[in-house]
Amino acid sequence: MALHDTILVTGAAGFIGSALVRHLLLRTGVRVVSVDKLGYAGNLLNLREVDGHPGHRFEQVDICDGPALARVFAQHLPDAVMHLAAESHVDRSIDRPADFIHSNLVGTYQLLQCALEHHERLEGARRERFRVLHVSTDEVYGSLALDAPAFREGDPYRPNSPYAASKAGADHLAHAWAKTYGLPVVVSNCTNNYGPYQFPEKLIPVVILRALRAQPIPVYGRGENVRDWLHVDDHVHALMLILERGRIGERYNVGGACEVANIELVRRICRVLDALRPDAAALPHERLIEFVRDRPGHDLRYAMDTSRITRELGWQPRHALTQGLHDTVAWYLSNLEWCEQVTAGAYAGARIGLGRAR
Repeated sequence: MALHDTILVTGAAGFIGSALVRHLLLRTGVRVVSVDKLGYAGNLLNLREVDGHPGHRFEQVDICDGPALARVFAQHLPDAVMHLAAESHVDRSIDRPADFIHSNLVGTYQLLQCALEHHERLEGARRERFRVLHVSTDEVYGSLALDAPAFREGDPYRPNSPYAASKAGADHLAHAWAKTYGLPVVVSNCTNNYGPYQFPEKLIPVVILRALRAQPIPVYGRGENVRDWLHVDDHVHALMLILERGRIGERYNVGGACEVANIELVRRICRVLDALRPDAAALPHERLIEFVRDRPGHDLRYAMDTSRITRELGWQPRHALTQGLHDTVAWYLSNLEWCEQVTAGAYAGARIGLGRAR
């Protein structure tokens, strides 16, 4: 049973946010207040499974709008906040860094300030159990050599992209509001996610959709960059444990313990498509792979040491990548109409690449 009665989720119509909201509403008894500005990667279609749920309230609010956000706090009186709203695609951050600075830094500031003012008005048990979970990324730590040990929670931040830098700054704001003002904040840093409802500019959906269209599948450099992959439902499970049992003022690394080079991941997806679509015109799909010019500042490897969350909270990932990839590809094959609807007009002026899984 959740310790919190009403949870405010920012970025609720995005990939991870919507998975979290679906979990909260369909598997727990909590009331959920979903906040999302419905930008290009946020879509109410991601919340179609909980449409009309009596415990759900949706607020179309930009977290950078302080007064609008304050109204949401005052109206719904949450006793926990799970902050997932962020601009997250690395390629877009290279092209339009100002958007990331505004959303990820200014937005996080406004969220923390509203949460602080709300917390200061609470009394008794409600004040004691109030929490803010700030959800971040492994990219804040920078790049690892292939033989280097995985990132630990105390490692220094060395962000290399505008996206990673903006998230690092947001993490520092969360830490400062905890230390200076006493806001009960916990921070999580997670690796690449995959699963249903991921916006089709990300690596796995890009590969699936391009392969289905018999279009070239772009892979940066030689595809040697290594990422750790985690199913979105395993991430949601981790977030729930961190919110309910994580220590205030601490951070928790979350990862799948499943490091794969990009080129190997792409080949795995192609083989799944070969099996699920044996009548496709582009068989084998691997022949569509095309190496393209590497992304500026492309980090070589990310890996997380997850011993703290395992030791303290008993969390471990439940989805094996082989089955998880198969199920994810199958979901996209069954939801091509969703892909078309959520991407309508989304790519105007934007570069499509193999970006972050947020």
